[in-house]
Amino acid sequence: MRPFIVYTASRLGLFAVTLGVLYLIGIHNAFWLLVISFVISGVASYVLLSKQRDAVSEQISKGRKG
Repeated sequence: MRPFIVYTASRLGLFAVTLGVLYLIGIHNAFWLLVISFVISGVASYVLLSKQRDAVSEQISKGRKG
């Protein structure tokens, strides 16, 4: 369960940081702030969190086998 929690917390943290930075840059429309943050954090997590994603995948694979 730990890899899943670490990955999820990392994704949420990355989203929060992206949201804060975009707000400070000057995007104050709530809809666009959320949409752009979601897209940027998704791409960044794909690149930055590959190790954590692999650990979650391995944990799920082990759970299905036994």
